[in-house]
Amino acid sequence: MRSHSRRNFLKGVGASLGASLLFSPFYDSIANAAPGKKPKRLLIFFTMGTAPEVWKPKGVSGETPTFSEATSPLEEVKEHIVMLDGLPSASPGNNHGSADGLTGMGYFSNGPYGLISVDQYIVEKLKGAGLATPIPSLLLGADTSGGKTGFYKNTNLVPIGSPMSAYSTVFSGVTPSNPTNPNQPDPAAEARLRRRMSILDNLKGEITTLKGNLGQEQKYKLDLHLESLRQIENRLSGSMTGGPGGPTGGGCSVPTSPSGDMSNPMKANQLHLDIIVGAFACDITRVAAIQWGSDQMMNVNLPEIGLADEEHNGLIHGNDPGHVKLIKLEKWLHEQFVGVIKKLKELPEADGSGSLLDNTLIAWCRDMGDAPAHTQNEMKFVLASGTGGYLKTAPGGRFIRSQERHERVLLSLCDAMGVTDYSGFGDPALGAKSPLPGL
Repeated sequence: MRSHSRRNFLKGVGASLGASLLFSPFYDSIANAAPGKKPKRLLIFFTMGTAPEVWKPKGVSGETPTFSEATSPLEEVKEHIVMLDGLPSASPGNNHGSADGLTGMGYFSNGPYGLISVDQYIVEKLKGAGLATPIPSLLLGADTSGGKTGFYKNTNLVPIGSPMSAYSTVFSGVTPSNPTNPNQPDPAAEARLRRRMSILDNLKGEITTLKGNLGQEQKYKLDLHLESLRQIENRLSGSMTGGPGGPTGGGCSVPTSPSGDMSNPMKANQLHLDIIVGAFACDITRVAAIQWGSDQMMNVNLPEIGLADEEHNGLIHGNDPGHVKLIKLEKWLHEQFVGVIKKLKELPEADGSGSLLDNTLIAWCRDMGDAPAHTQNEMKFVLASGTGGYLKTAPGGRFIRSQERHERVLLSLCDAMGVTDYSGFGDPALGAKSPLPGL
């Protein structure tokens, strides 16, 4: 019976834990930071690069853009948008953008700190400040083929691909209300959580014993897994005591279990985005990333817009006169980006202080600035926040062209989350180790 329970539990909450590190809600000192200064949440929306002529505005008046056809969905939420262009990476002429996009380092450049993506650097700095980390950060993405986006100590982090696994991982520790007494947790749910905690205790003991027979690298990987198990245990414990991960107010509503065709990676990633929004609303996580494909491929199957191809070889480097197919894909991706903004804007904070969007920074990052040319001379970002959030916004949106290193945008993400010590991140030779001014 115990082995069967362990298998079921690991399928639900542990299938990808060795690959995705865990994160926590911040303590009140971070969570209650003044509006307009430090958003409480970060969502990274990560895709391949694109063709510059597809993405760039048709015109710019001052800082106000006229969106291209591909980016036209941004018109609906333009008051929340800041577009950035022109920022070179650490190795702008390299033919590969991975893992440059989120680490600030060039392809295969480890540096003195080891490759670490900005989301994981934020995690490390908050841990170093003594903040507890009982709740996961999420790295989700279907059909990523191990794409090199997230990194921790030179280790590529593999996203959770299955929406069912992601849903179980995120929401298995949320205790539903007692139907007969809404102010008390459901006894049956508490009993299930206690069984899961017992399974965790057994797993931790077995892994600790196993470590004695392994080499240094294998021990390190097991240490990461043990840390993951410890933090899940804290989360389950918090669910039973009303702490982090338990019932919450505001816009918290656990979404229904994923359904539909999850074999289509584009549709699966739509489900992943819904899971992330639900996790933010229920305060289950504060940092999340969605990865669309890998740095080498993404299978596109969108019959509703007449598009079935592979992004890298078919849409970026294939026979696509006028980038007609690529424009269709980019427009669809922008619609998904806008959809997340709208959902976060509709959901209230638990304390009534505004919407989730007001305390969230969303960053669309890419691995290349010019995908057809395979260069990173002009890296591109789309950032979004509430009108009273971290970004300086404008009614018509903002377009900023800068020659500063693109790493400075990543440092802005750190700054938005309250991390202002950048000494262990990115390129140590970067002279201006500070956030991008003017955001």
